[in-house]
Amino acid sequence: MPTKSNLYIVATPIGNLSDISFRAIETLRSVGLIASEDTRNTSKLLNYYNIKTPLTSYHEHNKYDKVEYIINFLKTEGSVALVSDAGMPLIQDPGDVLVNKCIEENIDIYVIPGASALISALVLSGFDLKSFCFEGFMPDNKKERLARLAELKNEPRTICFYVAPHDLKKILSEMLEIFGPDRKISLSKELTKKFEKTYHGSIEEVISLLPENIKGEYVLSIQGKSRKEIEEEQKLIYNNISIEDHFAQYINKGYSESDAMKMVAHDRGVAKKEIYKIIKIDNK
Repeated sequence: MPTKSNLYIVATPIGNLSDISFRAIETLRSVGLIASEDTRNTSKLLNYYNIKTPLTSYHEHNKYDKVEYIINFLKTEGSVALVSDAGMPLIQDPGDVLVNKCIEENIDIYVIPGASALISALVLSGFDLKSFCFEGFMPDNKKERLARLAELKNEPRTICFYVAPHDLKKILSEMLEIFGPDRKISLSKELTKKFEKTYHGSIEEVISLLPENIKGEYVLSIQGKSRKEIEEEQKLIYNNISIEDHFAQYINKGYSESDAMKMVAHDRGVAKKEIYKIIKIDNK
């Protein structure tokens, strides 16, 4: 038994049981307890690698009640490994309560990296990944879901979602309405499993490729809106208001006259001197 117990956050396979590191197997064997989102699923992995470590359940519905038990085990018995059903714990899975309690109690925490459906799908998308945003699962409520999609319409970064099979066609139809038919997406299903597949194309094209009977777990990546496209749309908006009103908007926000002219010129894609001539002439 170690002189000081640690919490290990251990990534597990997302489908193919071979996708696990030697360090993860060694950790799962050496700790005194494994806290598992679903002990039935984790038992399959442990049996595959002949790991005999005791299991305890730790999931969304008992995370507050169970945290004290796990903290007490860490203080008195030995180290604990935290695992989810698949992939990296805490990504759309419980675990933050336990991690924060360990931080509060000065218990050391280590991560054992490994498979991730999110990262795997993003890599397969072919989109720009210098930066991206992860939105997890969409809200169940349609009004909230449409509001979220509207907020993301002009997001320039690649966007990634997890999508349950029964929601897939509904969510893609809503995206088609809000993002338009030509926005490029990448849709990956059953990653690392026998029937793994990734669809590439516009939202409209991918919808047409889907089978009638949707099965499996999906990760949806959406190409961000190009900054050029955003700027062109903004110019169209600004073309519907006069330069004087456009200038007044920035003055009302507290900008100096000089800075307001610069902003208007930038928005409209023209030289500052053109804005200066119009504003100065009209102010005479």
